[in-house]
Amino acid sequence: MRHARTHGAPVPEVFDVAGADIVMARAAGPTMVDVLIRRPWTAGAQARLLARLHDQVHAVPALDWLPAPFGDGAESGAVLLHRDLHPLNVILTAAGPQIIDWEGAARGPAVADVAMTWVIVAFSQVPVPRLEAPATRAVQAMFTRAFLRAAGPLDQGWRQAIVRYRLNDPHLLPAERARLERVLS
Repeated sequence: MRHARTHGAPVPEVFDVAGADIVMARAAGPTMVDVLIRRPWTAGAQARLLARLHDQVHAVPALDWLPAPFGDGAESGAVLLHRDLHPLNVILTAAGPQIIDWEGAARGPAVADVAMTWVIVAFSQVPVPRLEAPATRAVQAMFTRAFLRAAGPLDQGWRQAIVRYRLNDPHLLPAERARLERVLS
């Protein structure tokens, strides 16, 4: 987080780190998901903001000691990857957006991070009451399309690679796992 902040990424300031504990500036405000729930008509603007945040993170040079789960990105230039940059990990503060939850930071090609966000926002199950599910899925689909338009196209190879990677997550909900498996069949 310190490295990202030093290079201009919108990240809360870190004051102290001791083992697994971190003390950082409070990022006060709603998450991007909170805003989407209250104002679903802003999905396009929020998706474009998320794409710009990706650009800011990917402008940060990679640290050699970070893992490289998608290859080292040598052919395209290794950059800092968040690997979990989605609307729940963006706090919309009065001073601007702040990216949180950096425990999965890695290095590699920027397209891997964009693909990971695509698979999370497109296939994650949003817990809403049954009557709200169709409207929620429509906003989710609109957000996903707008994000991909703004962040850049994903070729089929990256889509399938990230779906396979995501299927290894033991915390997937059954419905999400089923949707991801359909993508590969």
